[in-house]
Amino acid sequence: MGITATDISQRIIDAVLAQKLAPGTRLGEQPLALLFDCSRTIVREALTRLAARGIVTVSARRGWYLIAPSREEAREAFEARRVIELGLLRGRRALDKPALTRLKKHLAQEKAALRGDDVGARSFLLGDFHVCLAECLGNSLLADTLRDYTARTTLIAMLYQSSHEAAQSCQEHVAIVAALERGDAAGAEA
Repeated sequence: MGITATDISQRIIDAVLAQKLAPGTRLGEQPLALLFDCSRTIVREALTRLAARGIVTVSARRGWYLIAPSREEAREAFEARRVIELGLLRGRRALDKPALTRLKKHLAQEKAALRGDDVGARSFLLGDFHVCLAECLGNSLLADTLRDYTARTTLIAMLYQSSHEAAQSCQEHVAIVAALERGDAAGAEA
């Protein structure tokens, strides 16, 4: 069995998260069909799915492009993610030990990425924290939603996030996990 549209869309998202594709990159149907050894129809289906998720845009006679979010779109994406997370955190008690261990491991990876020079890994891990948090809080549906926001926010980080802002994000993540470990849902929301 060959590659599916779902496989292709996931591989494109993975490339975005790893910062192998920059904001505004053209995604040609024919080159992708050759890359994935499939028909343009399957590629078009994958790109259509990504467009529905807000990751790519299509322009008549120009083709498919990764989004290149404006500062206002960036603000909206981060605000939407924050609203989702507040809903997840509201009224939560302490997480169980395996969930806390997973989050702490993720934080250690974030800190290591901040010390290194791989901006792609740093951006991926900072964004993926939110997906990991949703999974640890037991909501796989919202984890999938946050995965889409993470693809968008990774593109945003490539355009706008400084190393200092990345370090601040990591510190916020540390504070969230510490609050959850104490059973302080209000502190995690702050």
